[in-house]
Amino acid sequence: MNKEKPVLVTGGTGFIAQHCILALLRDGYQVRTTVRSLAREAEVRDNLKTGGMRPDDHLSFVVADLTADGGWAEAAAGCAYVLHGASPTPSGDQTREEDWIQPAVEGNLRVLRAARDAGVERVVLTSAFGAVCAGHKQMERPFDETDWSDLSGKVWPYQKSKTLAERAAWDFIAREGGGLELSAVNPVTVLGPALGADYSHSIRLIKGMMEGQACARINTGLVDVRDVADLHLRAMTHPSASGQRFLAIAGESMWLADIARVLRHRMGPAAGKVSTRVLPNWLVRLGALGNPSLKGVTPLLGLNLNATGEKARRLLGWTPRSREEAIVSTAGSLIQLGLLR
Repeated sequence: MNKEKPVLVTGGTGFIAQHCILALLRDGYQVRTTVRSLAREAEVRDNLKTGGMRPDDHLSFVVADLTADGGWAEAAAGCAYVLHGASPTPSGDQTREEDWIQPAVEGNLRVLRAARDAGVERVVLTSAFGAVCAGHKQMERPFDETDWSDLSGKVWPYQKSKTLAERAAWDFIAREGGGLELSAVNPVTVLGPALGADYSHSIRLIKGMMEGQACARINTGLVDVRDVADLHLRAMTHPSASGQRFLAIAGESMWLADIARVLRHRMGPAAGKVSTRVLPNWLVRLGALGNPSLKGVTPLLGLNLNATGEKARRLLGWTPRSREEAIVSTAGSLIQLGLLR
C-alpha cells in the first residue's frame, strides 16, 4: 500500500465516488478528486461531512472534465492510484446512442492515458452490471464476471455505453497500458446512505417506494454503497485484483415487490405509503411509450437478474452487508435528510 502519494478519485460529485473518498480518508490516504467546476466543492464537502469527514482530512479538488483533455495530467500527477467512477450522463434531448457512448469511451481513455503518463500503479474502474447482463435472455445460472452484455440484443444506450467503455479500457491496457494495472468493479443496484439532495438513480428507487410508487415486475441485485467503496479499495491494492473484474452484489437478487415488503416490515409507520402492488407488464410498456426513463426497463420485465459476488469474497475477502441493511439504511437516510415528500 502506498499512502505517501495521493489517490485520485474522479467525479467527486458522484454517490459512489463520495463514499470512496470517505473510505480512503478513513484509511489514512490523501485524496484528490475531480469536479467539472469548483463551484461544487462546497456541496461535496458538505456531503462528506454528513458521511463523517473531519475538517482536517486530507482532501483536495482539481477541475477536469471527461469531455476535454485539459486538467487530467494535473489531476493524475504524483498519484499512486486512481479510482475512476466519473461518467458523463446525457440529459434533456440527448437521446441518441452517440450522446452516451462516445463521451463514456473517450472519458475512460483520457483518464487511463493520464494515469499511465503519470506513472500511476493501478486504476480501479467503476463499471456497471449493465456491462454484464444486458441483451441476454433468461439465464439458467447467476451472472458472473465472465459475462458481457450482448450488444446485438435490445440494449438501452446507458448499458451499451458502459459495456463499450469498459471494453475500451481493457483494450487500452492490453495495447498501450505501458505497465499500468487495471481492475474493474461492476456494481448492481447501489443503495445505502444518501449524503445529500443530489443522490443517485438507485436511491430514487427507494424514494419512489417510500412515496407510494407501485412496483414493476423487475428483478435486481442490491449492494450497499459502503461495501462498493470497500471493494474499490481492496481492488486498488490487492495483488490478485490486477486484471480482474469484480461483481458487487450482496446475496441473491430481489423483485421490487420484495424490496417494498422489507421496507414495510423494517421501517414501521415511516413506510406507511409503501405499496407492494405489482403493475402488469402491459401497463409498464404502455407507460414507456410516453416516458423515456421507462424504456430502458421494459426489456427487463420478468427477467431474473441474479448474479454472484463470490469472486470478490474469495479473492479479496470482501464481506458485504445484507440486502436488508442496504435497503433500510437508504430509507433511513432519506428520512433523516428530509428528502421524502
